[in-house]
Amino acid sequence: MSYSPQLHGHRRVSRFRLTDRTPVLLQFPNGCRAAGELYVISRNGGLLLMPEPVVQGSVVELMFQTHRGAVLGTAEMLRPMTTLHQPFRFLALPEDHQHTLQVAFQSGVYRNVDEQELIEELRASVAKWTPPPPKRHFVLRVLLGLVALAASIVCTHYIRLLSH
Repeated sequence: MSYSPQLHGHRRVSRFRLTDRTPVLLQFPNGCRAAGELYVISRNGGLLLMPEPVVQGSVVELMFQTHRGAVLGTAEMLRPMTTLHQPFRFLALPEDHQHTLQVAFQSGVYRNVDEQELIEELRASVAKWTPPPPKRHFVLRVLLGLVALAASIVCTHYIRLLSH
């Protein structure tokens, strides 16, 4: 039976920072996969470090390994906070995987994260963040295409003039 974290009310749940690097794998409905790293986890969702943001609203199968076993659940990707930090929320988590996660939380290996501490760290990340330069490849391709089109038109007219 699947567990829906949102059914347990609206009280704030504990968040845990992982002490070790924890790879996470996202699998999309079309079969594509993306890899990232689990940064913060709770029973309702968490925060990932991703090399590239995932489209907000994407529903993925999210898989990672705890020291107590594997966790596999369905998650919705939320709006990226920075180019690296992207939150997610569990939509469904089977009971056995929910139990694995709960046992991992109780083991003391994960550090309980104070919400204010997390907010301050993210603010510091955002303050240091410089947005990537705008992608000019598209504009450059269009301009080069127009130049090539104009050159071919000029050449065609020139050849017609020479042949007459």
